[in-house]
Amino acid sequence: MPAKRFLSYAAVLVGLAIALPVSAQSNATVEVRRLSLDLAQEIARGALEECRARGYQVTALVVDRSGDTQALLRDVYAPRMTMEIAREKAGAVILSGTSSAGLDANRSDIAAELDHLDEVLTLAGALPIEVQGSLVGAISVSGAPGGDIDAECAQAGLDGVSEQLNFAGF
Repeated sequence: MPAKRFLSYAAVLVGLAIALPVSAQSNATVEVRRLSLDLAQEIARGALEECRARGYQVTALVVDRSGDTQALLRDVYAPRMTMEIAREKAGAVILSGTSSAGLDANRSDIAAELDHLDEVLTLAGALPIEVQGSLVGAISVSGAPGGDIDAECAQAGLDGVSEQLNFAGF
């Protein structure tokens, strides 16, 4: 009896698989655009170097589209908490698809509540990384005396690779 039931279920499953339209089967996976490690490191290095040139010791962090760390650089005298702050600012970008300051400005009505979410901090200093209109990650800087300077250093990291981002062969 159990073998008969198994064969019945197997026949139903095979029938369903055959009956599925081809278009449904071809949509079973999606392509995901991702930064290379080399490019992530170059963005972080550019941001760190910009802040260093201005006399600031910072942490520069690049996360992928899922918010997972891809590159992390902490300058010698940057406090260790700058790593966590940078990660949480990057989380705000991944959540919103806009800069961390933009999220704070656009949703000032709930910014305080957003800051209670794990891995989200709506302070200035993190920017989206986009390739051909798709969010592929975020660059975040923490440690300069003000989020506006953090954001300027993050922008310098992006500017240094803008040609690669604009013409990426994804």
